[in-house]
Amino acid sequence: MAGVGLYDNEAKIRQALMVLQRILSDTHVPRNIRRVCAEAIKYLQDVSLSPGVRAANAIGVLDTIMQDPNMPTYTRTEILRVVALLETVRD
Repeated sequence: MAGVGLYDNEAKIRQALMVLQRILSDTHVPRNIRRVCAEAIKYLQDVSLSPGVRAANAIGVLDTIMQDPNMPTYTRTEILRVVALLETVRD
């Protein structure tokens, strides 16, 4: 049964990575926000940590930019979706 949960966590992390990669490649997003997304991607790809820790680290850095007034509304919505998804990742 633990294998199913691990697969589910990895699928959620892959989905979050896809959204963050899309934000990273969007040139309309300010550079500082793309930089934080790149840092979150780095945390999510660190397989030396458990999925829950990877998700928590990524959420931590994404939270730092949520109040940025320069963030486009659609980007804020996407980041909120990623955070909500990652909050369901458990060890």
